[in-house]
Amino acid sequence: QVQLVESGGGSVQSGGSLRLSCEFRGWTYTSACMGWFRQAPGKEREGVASTDSDGTTTYAESVKGRFIISHEKAKNRQYLQMNSLKPEDTAMYYCAADELLLQRRCLEMAIADFDYWGQGTQVTVSS
Repeated sequence: QVQLVESGGGSVQSGGSLRLSCEFRGWTYTSACMGWFRQAPGKEREGVASTDSDGTTTYAESVKGRFIISHEKAKNRQYLQMNSLKPEDTAMYYCAADELLLQRRCLEMAIADFDYWGQGTQVTVSS
């Protein structure tokens, strides 16, 4: 049984940094499409960043140059380093993964394509 567990959220002032971590418990697949999504109050969930097992990445325009997605296959973990945080980055952040997505679909960050989701971790950025 696969379980994704996020950690690392919290409150930070504008301009600060946070690093989110996601542990893939029970993950036995040899490849994965991994992603981070977020949902702010009153808004739809949106893709933030995704990466495949080869390390190819994509980012939402709103976070390009500020966020970095990475993963450690040996530890079954993925990370989201968030720098220069802005109040508009405030949201619940979700880790997601799927074992079947090919690179092109993985980088499209379509919510419906991801089979596994974490419970979310709150990020709050104050001005």
